[in-house]
Amino acid sequence: AGARLARGLPPGARGPTTQPVRVVDGIRHRRLGGSELLVSELALGTQRWGSSDYNAPDEAACHRLLDSAVLDHGVNLIDTAEQYPIPSSRESPEGETERIIGRWLAHDKSRREKVVLASKITGGSNVNERSIIADCDESLRRLGTDHLDVYTLHWPARYSPQSNWGQSLEYKLDMEASSGGRASFEEIARAMGKLIEQGKIRGWGMCNDNCYGLTASCYAARALGVQPPIVMQNDYSILNRRIEENGLSEASSPVHENVGFMAYNVLAGGVLTGKYLEVPAAVDNRD
Repeated sequence: AGARLARGLPPGARGPTTQPVRVVDGIRHRRLGGSELLVSELALGTQRWGSSDYNAPDEAACHRLLDSAVLDHGVNLIDTAEQYPIPSSRESPEGETERIIGRWLAHDKSRREKVVLASKITGGSNVNERSIIADCDESLRRLGTDHLDVYTLHWPARYSPQSNWGQSLEYKLDMEASSGGRASFEEIARAMGKLIEQGKIRGWGMCNDNCYGLTASCYAARALGVQPPIVMQNDYSILNRRIEENGLSEASSPVHENVGFMAYNVLAGGVLTGKYLEVPAAVDNRD
């Protein structure tokens, strides 16, 4: 019980999403969705940890980042995925990022009490009830823990224009028609409900999705009598506010679905740091 109180509120202490509850080492911690989880306003993103990029942080650097953020500066939210690192290779396979985090946690068992672990299942046709449960078990094994605090779909099972990473948001009926046979909202909610009942996750949500996916997931969960999603995660910055224009602020409001929001790419690929004002960004393909 003490471990969970370190990362949240007492069981049953639910309320409005994004509500500031405490300050730890200068960092505000807010309620995530309507859950008992409290997360720092800043999180550690881990997509490139241990990747095959020439300048990717190695394990020692990743552990120093965790030491500084979690142990010294009030950050408790760690965001990872079974597909990380990106890019991966034979030497840096998918799942290695979770292993790097797991080895840091293993150094001191009290560290697990200090963090909110969020991981993701690879989206698309990979998402079904069987794989949601099996992939969660594999993430738990790599992380060396008995539960995740947050488990999300990396992108929807269904076709959605929102999950094309910055491209056009135009809906295309022909793509919808060619992506049939995917897991339904009910199947996904049922699987997540089982994981919660088994104590393997504390909450769930979706990434790279839109307001249709959010509200349909919430309605499906309530119809099945399981916990609705508590978080949506999307690309969001001062240069890219499309998910807000999509109506997410209204849909996720405490008045409606009461779902939290986790933003990624908040510095727009480094553009907002100003580092490209004098030095142009690297070109992936000079041809």
